[in-house]
Amino acid sequence: MKQVWTAVAAAVFAVGAYAADPIKIGVAGPFTGGSSSMGVSMRDGVRLAADEINKAGGVLGRQIQLVERDDEAKNERGVQIAQELINKEKVVATVGYINTGVALASQRFYQEAKIPVMNNVATGSIITKQFENQPENYIFRNAAHDSIQAPMIVEEAITKRGFKKVAILADSTNYGQLGRADLEAALKLKNITPVAVEKFNIKDVDMTPQLLKAKEAGAEAILTYAIGPELAQIANGMTKLGWKVPMIGSWTLSMANYIDNAGPGGEGARMPQTFIQEPTTPKRQSFIINYLKTFNPKNSRIDSPVSAAQGYDSIYLLAAAIKQANSTEGPKIKAALEDLKTPVEGVVTTYNKPFSKTDHEAITANIPVMGEVKGQRVVYAYQDDFKKASEVRVKDVNAKGALEQKKRQ
Repeated sequence: MKQVWTAVAAAVFAVGAYAADPIKIGVAGPFTGGSSSMGVSMRDGVRLAADEINKAGGVLGRQIQLVERDDEAKNERGVQIAQELINKEKVVATVGYINTGVALASQRFYQEAKIPVMNNVATGSIITKQFENQPENYIFRNAAHDSIQAPMIVEEAITKRGFKKVAILADSTNYGQLGRADLEAALKLKNITPVAVEKFNIKDVDMTPQLLKAKEAGAEAILTYAIGPELAQIANGMTKLGWKVPMIGSWTLSMANYIDNAGPGGEGARMPQTFIQEPTTPKRQSFIINYLKTFNPKNSRIDSPVSAAQGYDSIYLLAAAIKQANSTEGPKIKAALEDLKTPVEGVVTTYNKPFSKTDHEAITANIPVMGEVKGQRVVYAYQDDFKKASEVRVKDVNAKGALEQKKRQ
């Protein structure tokens, strides 16, 4: 009889221990190299959110355990990490992906394993559509994709600032070339053909040939799709040539390693932003204060505010789905994300029904604003946007840009 009770006690203990097991969530991004200002900021935003949730009791009575991996912005490394997080670490979901190419190479493993991925930075338009022809899609995103950003860039250059001749400079990665294609499509809708379209590689340090072609073609502005270090080389190249025209590009013009490496030559660059480091709402103020206190970044400036804010929000979205599903099973988390019952107050926005079965994009075209590099940090490009910043912009499924509408026709 004693043996029976011992067995029962052991079973009860095992159940209790299992119930207390942490909920493992993968975090994949570049924490070293040229993309690291985005990756580290994202990771730190994720850490901040997980810490807050854990201090409040966790999810389903369990703590969140982050399993962090540096993908070095390399596709092959991202593939290795995805398999490790799925098969060895047994994560219930993964957040991250900074680089479009890494996302496209890696997330198929999660799709096959039926484990949700929350892309919180990578913006390639096709990321959430990679598996949309399959019965179930496990890829989500809470970042402004390029079919939103490209028309904003073109609107800024052509409509608001009246430029007629623009050149496109984009890097040779998936991110740069997909973004370049989106820019050309957005320009075509305004009957504009770029006077020059130039490509360069990651780690290139001399943009003189590309810039000379743009200058000789009479470019009045440079539209960009690249990341911080190479964007800085574009700005520095113009300084060396004694030729200065505005740079208007994707959100990555807000990266610290663009702002710092370009110095005075980087001032005035404009880009779409889902979050600007200003305490415009109580939630944003609390986030900024806690981030700066916890991570103490140089000059009290978050290296990549957008990455940090979207990283933070991505964990709260997943936590809400796990709680609603009352489960850590991938299909149940996915189903909950597609039908979240309770709004999630984030830093970027308040997520009210952010996803559906056919729409895995949390951000719509009405949410981002234009930012500008001024005084070595990103500020609101337009005073009207700053004045209205306390009014949280929420998802509007009808707020599709012209490029999005065209792609769906």
